[in-house]
Amino acid sequence: MTGTVIIAGLGPGAAEKVTPEVAAALDQATDVVGYIPYVARVTPRPGLTLHPSDNRVELDRATHALEMAAQGARVVVVSSGDPGVFAMASAVFEALEARPDLAHVPVTVLPGITAMLAAAAAAGAPLGHDFCAINLSDNLKPFALVERRLRLAAEADFAMAFYNPRSKSRPHQFARVLEILRECCDPARLITFARAVSTPEQHLRTVALAEATEDMADMRTVVLVGNSATRRIGPYIYTPRSA
Repeated sequence: MTGTVIIAGLGPGAAEKVTPEVAAALDQATDVVGYIPYVARVTPRPGLTLHPSDNRVELDRATHALEMAAQGARVVVVSSGDPGVFAMASAVFEALEARPDLAHVPVTVLPGITAMLAAAAAAGAPLGHDFCAINLSDNLKPFALVERRLRLAAEADFAMAFYNPRSKSRPHQFARVLEILRECCDPARLITFARAVSTPEQHLRTVALAEATEDMADMRTVVLVGNSATRRIGPYIYTPRSA
């Protein structure tokens, strides 16, 4: 009997931001697969096996989930935020493409609240008009491509959301990102650093681009860059819908 693979987003951090649909899938799962800190967010219970793994083995993790489902398991592959945004949904389909013998396994993707959207809501509405999301990590693509996409997005006057802006292994790349933004944007452009959104450690800071420094971001930070019309109204940041 074939089981199922459900790819689920756990939201940005707070338990109340896990959707009822995802909570129900976890209640029915026999196995949960994912990156170590995300699996740690799932409450253990009898009949549920947790399979935490390292951050750079996405395809192995996805293949393992499909293989277990082919043997009858009800597997939930967890990501933070939404699984289709720089997360495990794409990895599962990539693994499925490489394994035609597993094509009979049913796969369902359940959406979640992204860190980008949670951060924008906490700030106001900085992504209120056209925007794009860019993963600044070069683990799966060359940094030259990151730079090209960043420059084109800035020149097109998109608001932007940056994932994975700065890590211990990439401590200086975000400084280059700020350089490119300063080449393309007005120094008064608003930039919001949203750290640990929806958790007790949540901290938001909005500054002008001219005042932004690389040490304002880390791997728990989502960076939101407004477009040329983004502005403050009291404590809020918003981008007009006509921008």
